[in-house]
Amino acid sequence: MSLSETTEEISVRVGTICDGLAGLEGPLLPILHEVQEEFGFIPDGALQTIARKLNLSRAEVHGVASFYHDFREEKPGKHVIKICRAEACQAMGADDVADHAKRKLKVGWSETTSDRNVTLEPVFCLGLCACAPAAMVDGKVVGRVSKDRLDRILSEVGS
Repeated sequence: MSLSETTEEISVRVGTICDGLAGLEGPLLPILHEVQEEFGFIPDGALQTIARKLNLSRAEVHGVASFYHDFREEKPGKHVIKICRAEACQAMGADDVADHAKRKLKVGWSETTSDRNVTLEPVFCLGLCACAPAAMVDGKVVGRVSKDRLDRILSEVGS
């Protein structure tokens, strides 16, 4: 999404996504995922367009979008690092890895570094319990993440 895109242009693009998926049974989540795929986040005004297209209230759409941690309201950094917060990963040291990441990047959960390079997000199970602690870097899962391995990952993404 370019900075010069108007609310109207965004609304048209979101409307096109809605039109393409509205025929599905339970189209709201697929539409939200597609909008986030298109823009990298759910832009201002998108919820209103989705609500109008699906004949729902904006509050209903916002409730769903805000319930799921995967949906973002702000543009993410160039790289997205997700660290698993589920029990198996916590038992294997994910809390220490997460704290290390927050200190190193100088951000909290769901925040982006000041240079807009990295967004750090929590995720609740990546299905790599046997290789805990787990992370996802730009959509690629990574197992057995230690502080040292995290440092290598951060150096690869330029942070």
